[in-house]
Amino acid sequence: MNLTLLAELVGLDRIINSDPVAITFFIGYMAMFASAVFFFVERGSVDGKWKTSLLVSGLITGIAAVHYYYMRDFYLQTGTSPTAFRYVDWTLTVPLMCVEFYLLTKPFGAKGSTLFKLIIASLLMLVTGYIGETSGIDSNIFWGVLSTVGYLYIVYEVFAGDVAKLAKESDSPALGRAMFLLKIFITLGWSIYPIGYMVLPGNLLSGAFEVSSIDLFYNLADAINKIGFGLVIYSVAISESAKNKVKTATA
Repeated sequence: MNLTLLAELVGLDRIINSDPVAITFFIGYMAMFASAVFFFVERGSVDGKWKTSLLVSGLITGIAAVHYYYMRDFYLQTGTSPTAFRYVDWTLTVPLMCVEFYLLTKPFGAKGSTLFKLIIASLLMLVTGYIGETSGIDSNIFWGVLSTVGYLYIVYEVFAGDVAKLAKESDSPALGRAMFLLKIFITLGWSIYPIGYMVLPGNLLSGAFEVSSIDLFYNLADAINKIGFGLVIYSVAISESAKNKVKTATA
């Protein structure tokens, strides 16, 4: 092996072992990849109407795994936050997470208009967030407010909008439990993202903690939220499929 290449690999190994942020990039990559494989394989265990939900769960974690692979390399080579890679990942995966809300409630009467509104809100949240994070200190509060509007609309849909009403009207205990868990993800799990944004220089929480540690929180939150989202969907799909098999057997 080329000695220069060997030295570079040893250097990277030392960085990974001593830098907790680098470690979370690697853990995030492996966890997302393993979850994607799990969701794709488990599609065969559920009824046809739930297969698309697990497909989307696999796509969310699979897309994230690819981006974490490149974000890990970018961070190791530059020592800086891979902001552009991260927002590309979010722009693909967060709307897909909104699609999951639609697919979760579709068997109980969800309409396409609900999906459209959720996707528009998620894109508003992400596009304005990216502009605010890259446009400098003078305007990041303004763009942050616009981004929060998109986030709050998603929260509204889950707690009081069409998604919440359909979940309440359904006769599925599994869906009720899933919506309870997804509400926790939306309010507590997703809250790390606006908090991280507000820690940026010139923003509302500037100086609260080191900006360099933001990636650590983002990486952990991403893994918990995306994998957790998929597992909640998986639990509903398995429960509803089992219930349908019992009905068929006793019919």
